[in-house]
Amino acid sequence: QVQLVESGGGSVQAGDSLRLSCLSSSRTLSHHNIAWFRQAPGTEREFLTAIAWSGLPTHYADSVEGRFTISRDNARNTTYLQMNNLKPEDTALYVCAAGYGGGPRQISSYGYWGQGTQVTVSA
Repeated sequence: QVQLVESGGGSVQAGDSLRLSCLSSSRTLSHHNIAWFRQAPGTEREFLTAIAWSGLPTHYADSVEGRFTISRDNARNTTYLQMNNLKPEDTALYVCAAGYGGGPRQISSYGYWGQGTQVTVSA
């Protein structure tokens, strides 16, 4: 059974940085696109960024472009999300997902999901 496990979340101050990791339990996903979404209480799941299996192309939501960077190391079955200049509005549960084909920004394109890691940013 393929699993995705996120790590690296925590509580930080505005302006700080965090790097999240998404570890896949199987090399099967090395040819899948990987995306990061987030969800705050009472809101819908929001697309943040996605990366193709080869590392390119990448896609970003306007809300994070220039601050967040996605990358992947297929040899380690791991995808990373570097988050810089964090803001209080970035507070949410961050979830990674894997999928093959489909629009990179669409939730329906991803069939494998992790449980998420919490990021809390205080002013």
